[in-house]
Amino acid sequence: MTETTEDETFTREDWYAEELGAKAFTNCAFHEVDLTEATTEGAVFTECTFGNVRFNASKHSSSAFVGCVFQRCNFFDAEFTGCKLMGSTFKESTVRPMRVHGGDWSFVGLPDADLRNSVFEQVRLREADLTGADFTDAALTGVDLSGAQLHRIKLGRCDLRGSDLSALDPLEAELAGAVITTEQAAVLATAMGLIVAEDGVRVKVSARGGR
Repeated sequence: MTETTEDETFTREDWYAEELGAKAFTNCAFHEVDLTEATTEGAVFTECTFGNVRFNASKHSSSAFVGCVFQRCNFFDAEFTGCKLMGSTFKESTVRPMRVHGGDWSFVGLPDADLRNSVFEQVRLREADLTGADFTDAALTGVDLSGAQLHRIKLGRCDLRGSDLSALDPLEAELAGAVITTEQAAVLATAMGLIVAEDGVRVKVSARGGR
């Protein structure tokens, strides 16, 4: 059984390249902790606060950061695989380039985040706050963005193939050079109030890209 650490504060700890494994922390605070190149596998952080923590080049697998707050943290070159970050918020943090493979990031707060050149694939980002986020030259492939807040989002030259774009208002986003599929194009056309026609026949397109 995993031992859980509760209500503790860690300040200026040196956890460089630490293998945290499946440790569990609840309602803990981490201040100026160095987690550079650290790894977690099955670790669980619940309602924890991270301030000025360095996650540079760290790798996290099947771990959870649920309802956490990341304030002025650095995630340069960090990687998350199959992780759950539901309800967590990133504030004034360096989050690029970040690599996220699978997992559930629903309700995450990443407003105005600079995520250029980052990779998000097969990730659930339902109802996430991505207002003003910059995904220029990034990859958002197979991502569930249903219900997400996408106002002022920057998606220039972003690979969006396979992602749910039903919540995206193309008139409120930067999309120049973005890569999408024919089905996604139909979804965006519908959002703009357009009617798709094939072979001279007007075809009504639903929000799901159906006919």
